[in-house]
Amino acid sequence: MDLPRRDEEWGGSGGDGRSEANRRSSSSAPGAFDIPPKNAPVARLRRWRKAALVLNASRRFRYTLDLKKREDKEQLRRKIRLHALVIRAALLFKDAGVRGPPGAPGGAALPTGGFGIGEEQLTTMMRDHNFSAIEEAGGVKGLANLLKTDLDRGISGVEMEVLCRRNIFGANTYPRKKGRSFWVFLWESWQDLTLVILMIAAVLSLVLGIKTEGIEEGWYDGGSIAFAVIIVVIVTAVSDYRQSLQFQNLNEEKQNIHMEVIRSGRRIKVSIFDLVVGDVIPLKIGDQVPADGILITGHSLAIDESSMTGESKIVHKDQKAPILMSGCKVADGYGNMLVTAVGINTEWGLLMSSISEDTGEETPLQVRLNGVATFIGIAGLTVAAAVLVVLLARYFTGHTKNPNGSVQFAKGQTNVKAAVNGAIKIFTVAVTIVVVAVPEGLPLAVTLTLAYSMWKMMADKALVRRLSACETMGSATTICSDKTGTLTLNQMTVVEAYIGGRKINHLENVELSPITVTLLIEGIAHNTTGSVFEPEDGGVIEVTGSPTEKAILLWGLKLGMKFDSERSKTSILHVFPFNSEKKRGGVAVYQAGSEVHVHWKGAAEIILASCTSWLDTDGSKKPMTSEADTFKKYIDNMAEVSLRCIAFAYRSFELEKVPEEDQRENWLLPEDDLILVAIVGIKDPCRPGVKEAVDLCTHAGVKVRMVTGDNLQIAKAIALECGILTDANASEPTLIEGRTFRMKTDAERNAIVEQITVMGRSSPSDKLLLVQALRRRDHVVAVTGDGTNDAPALHEADIGLSMGIQGTEVAKESSDIIILDDNFTSVVKVVRWGRSVYANIQKFIQFQLTVNVAALIINVVAAVSSGDVPLNAVQLLWVNLIMDTLGALALATEPPTDHLMDRPPVGRREPLITNIMWRNLTIQALYQVTVLLVLNFGGRSILHLRNDSREHADKVKNTFIFNTFVLCQIFNEFNARKPDELNIFSGVIGNRLFMGIVGITTLLQVLIIEFLGKFTSTVRLNWKLWLVSIAIAFLSWPLALLGKLLPVPKIPFGDYFSWCCTWCSKRDDGSLVNSHRQLCVH
Repeated sequence: MDLPRRDEEWGGSGGDGRSEANRRSSSSAPGAFDIPPKNAPVARLRRWRKAALVLNASRRFRYTLDLKKREDKEQLRRKIRLHALVIRAALLFKDAGVRGPPGAPGGAALPTGGFGIGEEQLTTMMRDHNFSAIEEAGGVKGLANLLKTDLDRGISGVEMEVLCRRNIFGANTYPRKKGRSFWVFLWESWQDLTLVILMIAAVLSLVLGIKTEGIEEGWYDGGSIAFAVIIVVIVTAVSDYRQSLQFQNLNEEKQNIHMEVIRSGRRIKVSIFDLVVGDVIPLKIGDQVPADGILITGHSLAIDESSMTGESKIVHKDQKAPILMSGCKVADGYGNMLVTAVGINTEWGLLMSSISEDTGEETPLQVRLNGVATFIGIAGLTVAAAVLVVLLARYFTGHTKNPNGSVQFAKGQTNVKAAVNGAIKIFTVAVTIVVVAVPEGLPLAVTLTLAYSMWKMMADKALVRRLSACETMGSATTICSDKTGTLTLNQMTVVEAYIGGRKINHLENVELSPITVTLLIEGIAHNTTGSVFEPEDGGVIEVTGSPTEKAILLWGLKLGMKFDSERSKTSILHVFPFNSEKKRGGVAVYQAGSEVHVHWKGAAEIILASCTSWLDTDGSKKPMTSEADTFKKYIDNMAEVSLRCIAFAYRSFELEKVPEEDQRENWLLPEDDLILVAIVGIKDPCRPGVKEAVDLCTHAGVKVRMVTGDNLQIAKAIALECGILTDANASEPTLIEGRTFRMKTDAERNAIVEQITVMGRSSPSDKLLLVQALRRRDHVVAVTGDGTNDAPALHEADIGLSMGIQGTEVAKESSDIIILDDNFTSVVKVVRWGRSVYANIQKFIQFQLTVNVAALIINVVAAVSSGDVPLNAVQLLWVNLIMDTLGALALATEPPTDHLMDRPPVGRREPLITNIMWRNLTIQALYQVTVLLVLNFGGRSILHLRNDSREHADKVKNTFIFNTFVLCQIFNEFNARKPDELNIFSGVIGNRLFMGIVGITTLLQVLIIEFLGKFTSTVRLNWKLWLVSIAIAFLSWPLALLGKLLPVPKIPFGDYFSWCCTWCSKRDDGSLVNSHRQLCVH
């Protein structure tokens, strides 16, 4: 059964701006052309492919997921993994044999370039996980010596040395399969069934024409059709090739991860592709292991190796299991690694070079447009078949006449060649109607607008990882945003401190007891993932790490901390990395001749709750009695002025009770009986422009919610400053703690979730619960996240937004869009682009359907009534080019406007063709059909051609109809730009691509009429007829303006069809009615 789960897969439109009709349509079961925006089941993907009417499968399905390739890719992954496991297993049974001297494990080829070990030796060692070879080489220190690497300072980082290492040991890249060339796209454009039929018909027409009329005159009919088909193919291929290049560039950008590396003692950020063998890489939770390597030092380091082994198992790394594989993720802890193999020499590089990057991914809008194209295509095929039957019947019964009045086919008189040629012309017209009627480019218009939007969004600091996220963002009804770095600047500074029970006003020259300073500096220097680089020449000190870590380290420097010296005095016994669930991190350190100190740092009120005493100004320990309330007041006072509160505490621990080194992995650091040392307030200013961005979201019907790990007081202060919260006296559930929300039942969460605006002290699991509750209430949820633990919420949300600067690689891989500057205003820009994608597609649909309806009706009516069509095959191909490729380029690449934010969010199941679009296209199509049919039947007298010969008069009339029809489409392109706005020229000058396409189309139309009459069966028009054509086309502008003043019903027209279909199905249980009901609605 392919019916979806009610909430998890589909949800409703969400938001306050939804109509009752949208709610009704959102609750209906999905049809064949409906897929969920995320994690669509394979059965669903196969179903819509089978239901689609496709004339050119290679082109239509180019940017969809290749299901066969995905299966082959997974099989290849398994083979490579199995191959690696077999080699490693064989090593266990292999006799070690005679080994070479240290530095030459395995007796491989001699090293080169002055290094003590070669590329082949390192590669074999790492691929085989040969731990004994690593020990023979002297372990990580021995390998570092062989690779001329200082384990503390890294390599020198001089460009010549980096280049030398890259030349000897290889680059950290792998050979990628080249993208398809232009010629492949050209070949695929030829695969269109209708174009193939037209080319065959053109060849037959060419042969027969030359035989009957001679080569000078006989080649025009067939040659012009062939030439028109070639033009269509070339233009289509160029457009598709440009899209492909944009996707290639975006994929390269997605893979270009930047990581910290230690060179010359400094931590610098470089591209993952610039890493070389011998580099020292600091790893932290959420990072991707960028190359194969050996662990130097690590604290609670746990690696997720599922990407390589296929098993969802977390592996703990230490000196007994030091091998790190490229492509794996750091699940917990931190440490440093020595790079020993890069690029194709790693198992990950081998895997990635064997698997071609599959950029295919169908989006819900793309699939729905395939449904629309199929529905229109069926109607078009029916019309074309009817026209073919009528024309052939009229032709062979002698009712079709030449321009001079003679009968085209007379039984027993017309020779076979002439009869076949006449039949081919009729068949060609019918096939060309199919070309125009089946909007093959309609689903591809989504790809075009998405490719354009994704490329432009890069300039707006948003990198799209999943295509469907672009369009889903237009439906977002709520944004759950982090506070730190997204709503605030992430530029943190310690501005206030309470030490020894008193406020420290001057942080530069703090007078404290030696004991307090010693303990503070010891805690700051060791309980951190940041670092301090002090240049030997006395240059500017460089501090690296997260913004919070940097702020604390800078404060430590002001206290007189010498970072390297402090860390060298003591040894770290065990680390409890900062945990977003517990909101704190700890470290146990030991200095020879002293006791073990366990230092804790974290959320002030949480640390305070674990303290039983505190340090006074003289360094003496005092019991925590009534002072606890005083400290809480200090924390509240800082929180009220938007300061993030961090507390430092420690406790002594007996060395005898510390577990042995091999048992420390599971040692839980003691976190009771702590002694409070200090509480600091860190200022993180609100980002400029955030308040305006929040106001814009609210105006657009998108509710912004703040979800932060900081306490509720800080969250409230920032929310008021940003405009997220407007009532300073707000209480629960508008303001709620994560723990409170977590303790409620699902039903209770559902009841209050709409009211929640700020959630403080939230953990990643609380964020996930909030997202799930909002989705159960039919919201389309966008959520921001930067930590590894945010991955479930990012995955669960309709749109996961990870942070490009502070976000971990795990968070980025779970997200749909990466916000490159971590700025909330960029999130709002993504909302605008999401709405723009949907709006642009609707513009193109309105334009294309108008052309479809008008062209079909004109040709059908003319064919049935007179046996002739005013628009021949070449002319229809030109119309198809304007309508399909050029129309998509012009309308699908409109930049977003502020007007888009004046609307409510796009309903997730909102009909693609809205009532406004039906009104606009009906008015334009009726106008065009009426005018052109009047011209077709009364053109000779209207255009004053009575005195001309019948043949010439008909040619002038048909040319005038063709010219007027094309000009109507050019003018109607302007109308399609603004379906619901009166001013259709707003911003048109700034859209150079639109103006360029309109200009080129107009120029080509003039050339066709004036100079290419032989090819298109047209004649030159005088200036008067040109003016009349322009005047008729121009009237579409005021007509559109008047049409927009007509009100439209709120209930979508599709619902009327739905009711009609339901009524019909009650009367008749026919499967055809039921199977097409969904197609009628959407």
